[in-house]
Amino acid sequence: MITHCMIPVIKSPQDYQAYRISPNDQTKLAIIFNPANANTSLTVCLEVFDVGGKTPLHQHHFAVEMFFILKGEGKASCDGKSINIRAGDSILMPPTSNHIIENIGSTRLYTLCIMVPNEDFAELIHSGTLVDLDEEDIQVLTSSNFHEKFTERNYFHID
Repeated sequence: MITHCMIPVIKSPQDYQAYRISPNDQTKLAIIFNPANANTSLTVCLEVFDVGGKTPLHQHHFAVEMFFILKGEGKASCDGKSINIRAGDSILMPPTSNHIIENIGSTRLYTLCIMVPNEDFAELIHSGTLVDLDEEDIQVLTSSNFHEKFTERNYFHID
């Protein structure tokens, strides 16, 4: 039986802080939720890959990392296997897998990235250089064309 009610945490794009983990990175991460504001061990962020941008090949000891592709085209590689990804696709990287996401398109690649548990991901992002989300980034975050993307690819039918 639930004995108390917690007020949900609500944020909007103006609240997101974006970082480049290293100054020369071609990706930026805008933290949406992390252990500090979600009161749980997860990190949710918008990851923006410039043309040619990619994550380094890496792994997480315990965390599962999920990417939902919002816009653009990329390639996901996990333990030596690669697949092309595009808007509407999602990919789950299991713990201990060696993985990388890269932008192979001619425009930016936008992903929603969720890591559970946090495994110091939010802390790594916060250790980087603070950068701004630009007009294009905000447009992707506030776009209402997700319905069109899903119905176009026949993921589900809405009457």
